Amino acid sequence: MRISFLTHNIESDFMHLTAEKEWFKDSEGRSVLLRGVNLGGSSKVPAPDGATHIKTDFSNHEDVSFVGRPFRLEEADEHYTRLQSWGFNCLWFLVTWEAIEHAGPGVYDRGYLDYLEAVVEKAGEYGFFVFIDPHQDVWSRMTGGDGAPGWLFEKVGLDFTTFDATEAAIVMQHRYPDYEPMCWPQNYNRFSAATMFTLFFGGNDFAPHCLIDGRPVQEYLQTHYINAITQVADRLKGLPHVIGYECMNEPHPGFIGVNDLTVPTRVADQIMPGLQIPPFDGMVSASGVPRTVKVAELKRLGVKITGETVINPGKVSCWLRDRDAIWQKEGIWEMGPEDNPRLLRPDHFGIVNGSPVLFFTDYLTPFINRYATEIRNIHPNVFIFVEGEPYHPETMKWELNDAGNVVNASHWYDGVTLITKKFSALYNYDITTGSLVFTHRGIKNMFTRQLRRMKEASTRMQNIPTVIGEFGIPFDMNNRRAYKTGDFSSQVTALAMNYDVLDSLLLHSTLWNYTADNTNQWGDQWNLEDLSIFSRDQKKTSDISSGGRALKGFCRPYAQKTAGTPLRMSFDLKKGRFLFEFDTDPTVDEPTEIFVPRVQYPGGATVAVTNGQFQKKDDHVFIFADTPGRCIVEISRV
Repeated sequence: MRISFLTHNIESDFMHLTAEKEWFKDSEGRSVLLRGVNLGGSSKVPAPDGATHIKTDFSNHEDVSFVGRPFRLEEADEHYTRLQSWGFNCLWFLVTWEAIEHAGPGVYDRGYLDYLEAVVEKAGEYGFFVFIDPHQDVWSRMTGGDGAPGWLFEKVGLDFTTFDATEAAIVMQHRYPDYEPMCWPQNYNRFSAATMFTLFFGGNDFAPHCLIDGRPVQEYLQTHYINAITQVADRLKGLPHVIGYECMNEPHPGFIGVNDLTVPTRVADQIMPGLQIPPFDGMVSASGVPRTVKVAELKRLGVKITGETVINPGKVSCWLRDRDAIWQKEGIWEMGPEDNPRLLRPDHFGIVNGSPVLFFTDYLTPFINRYATEIRNIHPNVFIFVEGEPYHPETMKWELNDAGNVVNASHWYDGVTLITKKFSALYNYDITTGSLVFTHRGIKNMFTRQLRRMKEASTRMQNIPTVIGEFGIPFDMNNRRAYKTGDFSSQVTALAMNYDVLDSLLLHSTLWNYTADNTNQWGDQWNLEDLSIFSRDQKKTSDISSGGRALKGFCRPYAQKTAGTPLRMSFDLKKGRFLFEFDTDPTVDEPTEIFVPRVQYPGGATVAVTNGQFQKKDDHVFIFADTPGRCIVEISRV
């Protein structure tokens, strides 16, 4: 029996992970299950006072700084120690294009890159694998989210100071306190973000007359984005624990694939709450013409049309003086007699050269391939994490001639819990089928079906690993009741169901999120979201776990490294019974490692092993198989 693991150096684990079908493999040949966290929510906004409830006209967008996101360097040891103690072994590390290139085209923030290199390097000291996530939501802060720098709007002729007034975007910095939680996703289908995404991914086909500094808009935007991320890769290429780069968080097609510009865009064929603005009306309104649109509201039995309203009654234009309205110039619509707009090409974004367009296949995949090549020119052999738009009907595909060493990083949330900020174990709504679901078992089965489909997509994508790149729950559910009572049992129940399903499917995952400067009042400092598993406002003692929210919901036993192939894993939160079954690999000398947190086993744990021996050390159990074949591990509370 080998016991070298008792004194092993953590750096030895950082030989680059490889992928073998659904599993990552370490340098010893063990199957590694990645369980991590997104770090962090407030990395979307500048430091220290960029939170979205603070009013701004973004006039300082070239002079901001993201140094200190996700936390100040002098605080890194505290946060990494906490995350390590909770059993996470990887970090989905957020950066934004704006953080790197906010000062202007090709002007990179060296101070931020210095900070980023230092804080990511320190993560390696705590045993974390790191994936870099170039994060965006609805394109940029100026369009109600985060991601791209502000100077890009001027390059295409747009005035971002007009977006909120014209309903081209819902911007919390302008509207608060008149701002509804979870309204920001509406911006994906609003004029400003949809225009920028369309130009970024499909400018060559849909806006061929749009040039920036003499270059096609698509080439200009993609080149600047990729060059910015390669600045990060150049800084991190010498860190062996940095093992991958996301292509782009939740890439959106914009108008690409819209077959009728007179119909409001839906999500999974469902009406979403808010203004129902058809793309054509959005384009016309952006040119200073008021439009009447319908309004939908979330009611008890679903989202219903409840009325109508006029957008842009002030006749404000989103286009800078003497700049072309791009979609009008492309001949999609024209101004008719008596200033009456006329739609000329309702299917402009739906058909190219006589064939229906597919966003993932025709536009996103070529971008990912280009991105992968250029990233790997700087940082060789890293994983490239890919994902499509959540709830997009198109199936993701990946062919043999596409970039290798990719990972499916799709996101998944329970939409009802996320939007209503309530969790019920008795009833739910399946957005993929448009039907109600009842009972704890029925809801869990719904979650399983949805996540299994994501894993099955990976099988079709050349049988690659699946990492659920985001999932999580709002901690301010039930009108923030837990902040007053200290009772996070609803959050524990919701998280436990999420992890029960992940365990049953043996899925890699990174939880959204850990925000170091989360507060009960302002949440994750962005658009009234409050999904952080940590908050200073919950920190009451010097214990490293103090500040954790619903700790028992996410700090659970799991097999981190398996000397063989995992077959089955489950944890009964109420009974404290953990069961793990795997096929042993006699060619692997190192033991199977199982994380066993004290929060679940405060009085200690008993371990039973079929076909093997075990040793305990701190919060880990190490399993040594006796013979090739099936090995079963059961861990129970004392």
